[in-house]
Amino acid sequence: MLVRRKTRVINVGNLPVGGSNPISVQTMTKTDTRDADATIKQILSLEAAGCEAVRIATFDVEAALNLGVIKKSVSIPVIADIHFHWKLALEALNQGVDQIRINPGNIGAKWKVKEIISAAKERFIPIRIGVNAGSLEKELLKKYGHPTPQAMLASAERHLKILQDMDFFDIEVSLKASDVMLTVEAYRLFSAKYDYPLHIGISESGPTSSGIIKSSVGLGILLSQGIGDTIRISLTAPPEEEVRVGYEILKSLGLRKKGVQIVSCPTCGRCRINLMDLVQQVEASIKDIQEPLTVAVMGCVVNGPGEAREADFGIAGGKKMGILFRKGEVIKKVAEGNLLEALLDEIKGHKKQ
Repeated sequence: MLVRRKTRVINVGNLPVGGSNPISVQTMTKTDTRDADATIKQILSLEAAGCEAVRIATFDVEAALNLGVIKKSVSIPVIADIHFHWKLALEALNQGVDQIRINPGNIGAKWKVKEIISAAKERFIPIRIGVNAGSLEKELLKKYGHPTPQAMLASAERHLKILQDMDFFDIEVSLKASDVMLTVEAYRLFSAKYDYPLHIGISESGPTSSGIIKSSVGLGILLSQGIGDTIRISLTAPPEEEVRVGYEILKSLGLRKKGVQIVSCPTCGRCRINLMDLVQQVEASIKDIQEPLTVAVMGCVVNGPGEAREADFGIAGGKKMGILFRKGEVIKKVAEGNLLEALLDEIKGHKKQ
């Protein structure tokens, strides 16, 4: 069983982050925030996918002024993502967001950061310090030569000090890079010194396939060492896919039990049914189920019956047919063409009970 490091708790709207609270899954909208209707529509879709907090790019005044109506139209916490313009952070706070994310390295003068902190403190709104290897302060790059874990830690520490000197401790921190091991080492260094909750992720991880691999490796290392209180998977893909991958990573480590976990074999020469198509059909049909269930879709009699018996529901394939299982018990034999319908009927029947 994985042991999480102990962190203090902050509240992002109605979502507690840190401590012994579940590791939450968030993402970022990919709409133009100036289009409030499109942004709201996407967030509602993300809510249906299980997203627990959403970050919104706030890049100009029009986008900032839309945050209030967006916030009132959705249920999950709204986080304003601010770069460069300190006044946009102040407007986001005025609009009632649940958290602001700033990269102090690109906000500018310390007094501007202090203005943001003061406004957040008055409203009891937490701040995420977002350190990114791609936007470190020039003097740190000069000192360390290029982005290093030590440079990222130094950036986080200098901005933590600004907040702490103003008696502001409602803080979350992230230290992201597109390089997996740079990211991992930066988080390790920080977590060894501080108990602030950590938002973890691999930034700009890439298109779906390679991005999932990089994110899974990086977050898997961190989570297995007890590091991480909320996660975001950064893919060049729809945000709903980021949420799905986030939960799959957490489920694979036993850190969350939400939605269906499909156990399926890779197939080999023993398989006598069209398992690849069947698995895709099963996955598409049950993707919206939020209840934690395990469904096994196996192709032959070697590992199939054993895996299927351990699942809530399962199929073990034979020659143009399959055996249907429920809670380890054989229900019946089913012809290949009827396997999908039979399995879904069992799952739906369970949900009605």
